Amino acid sequence: MKALAIAATGMNAQQTNLEVIANNIANINTTGYKRARAEFSDLLYQTERLQGVPNRGDGNVVPEGAHIGLGVKTAAIRNVHTQGSLTSTGNEFDLALSGKGWFLIEGADGQEFYTRSGAFNTNATGQLVTLDGNIVVPGITVPENTVEVVFNKTGGVYARGADEVLTQIGTLQLANFANEAGLQPMGDNLFRETEASGPAVIGDPGDVGFATINQGYLENSNVDPVKEITDLISAQRAYEMNSKVIQAADEMASVVSKGIR
Repeated sequence: MKALAIAATGMNAQQTNLEVIANNIANINTTGYKRARAEFSDLLYQTERLQGVPNRGDGNVVPEGAHIGLGVKTAAIRNVHTQGSLTSTGNEFDLALSGKGWFLIEGADGQEFYTRSGAFNTNATGQLVTLDGNIVVPGITVPENTVEVVFNKTGGVYARGADEVLTQIGTLQLANFANEAGLQPMGDNLFRETEASGPAVIGDPGDVGFATINQGYLENSNVDPVKEITDLISAQRAYEMNSKVIQAADEMASVVSKGIR
């Protein structure tokens, strides 16, 4: 009975949906996190009767066919890259982006990564780094005896020394992508470029199509708790309905088997 297999694919799909929702809720307070959404598509169809062909030799054309679906499959887990709200932290090394754009990060092995999490700090040599110690590109080094570091909205980085004079020590740049959903999530708030995302387009903050930088703020996760709970209930109900289909199909099959005995 095909209904058993069809309902099983539905239960698997809703289990995947539940896992995606659970990850969203788990990261509700993760800086710069972008919520994910499971996308599904129907499986191949078994054709019992084809439409648009004569029902017999030189007969009338069949207006409608008979196609039986074989279930559902996971098509994609899509990250929704909408703007998260900003929270004031008062930390001079916390940076939030307003608009489209990604901070450029260099991994320990020289790989290029991208992040929306601007929770930065300086390492032992004064370099601007992420919380995991990865270098923010282009490299910014804060001089010794600096009493204040200022980041303006267009990426300029300035250090104020003991003499109260502001000196520019670098300029941050941002990356944009033609298809942000095509970026590969790597964990630790990092994403990697793929063929689907297209190459990174580098520009200055505040330019057309690029975000501006807000010092002393962090971008919150864009997860909406109310929506996630609603989606959670919907996934649970869909899972229960598929299980009911399996139960009904099993009972129908048992009627046949009892009749044969």
